[in-house]
Amino acid sequence: MKLLIAVDMEGISGVVNWDQVTPNHPDYAIARKWMVADVNAAIRGAFDAGAQEIIVTDGHNLGNNLLIDELDARVRLNTGTPSTLSMVQGIQENLNGAMFIGYHARAGTSNAILDHTWSSGTIANVWLNNRLVGEVGLNAALCGFYNTAVMMVSGDEAVCSEAIETLGSIEVAVVKRASGRTSAECLSPKLAQEKICEAAARAVHRLSAGDIPEPFRMNQPVEVKLEFLNSSMADRAILLPGSRRLDGRRISFTADDMPLATTGMRAAITLARS
Repeated sequence: MKLLIAVDMEGISGVVNWDQVTPNHPDYAIARKWMVADVNAAIRGAFDAGAQEIIVTDGHNLGNNLLIDELDARVRLNTGTPSTLSMVQGIQENLNGAMFIGYHARAGTSNAILDHTWSSGTIANVWLNNRLVGEVGLNAALCGFYNTAVMMVSGDEAVCSEAIETLGSIEVAVVKRASGRTSAECLSPKLAQEKICEAAARAVHRLSAGDIPEPFRMNQPVEVKLEFLNSSMADRAILLPGSRRLDGRRISFTADDMPLATTGMRAAITLARS
């Protein structure tokens, strides 16, 4: 059994504000340690339950957050940016399942730690085939293109609810309950990591038994709609070949498949920031 563990940072145990996930801020160093501890907990649970090979992908910011010298030595790490499949690099390697560790809810979600979709300073909303999605849906759809199901998610209560709503009855590990965008009731790291380990093990046992939801797939071609935070961002994003302007802040384009949809979205966001 070969798995992908895709990792973000906003949903890591104990993280509640931007300082903790921003390189060069003093609080970032300790949050990196919490991050690798959460990931190691998922790795431990997956291997204990029968996984044979695990690829880990660092998907936060520039993809260089996980402390490789503290990461479980049994895994391989995708790190750095850019990479073709970004937050789920490695999913193309004929995998049996995926887990999302440290994820956050989509932009606009109430009582959700650091809610945003892909770019907190650029994007208001993203739709795939008229379905509103966050990073759970975007990355799960990319996994689905490669016939791989997401079987477990960890993060705050909001993202775990979003994951179940989007993907079906998957395993989740709720490590904090937000009372606002930058405040939450957090479990101790030790207890949170126990929950992550147990959820990962349950997910692998369910995968072995054929008892996880089907991969999350988008019908092809894929229509992508992007709503930016202001109209000047859309002014620049519309330079993406094949895109069209829907209104002041929204553009859309159509891609042949989900990898091209993701690439187009990333290109449009880069243009919008320029």
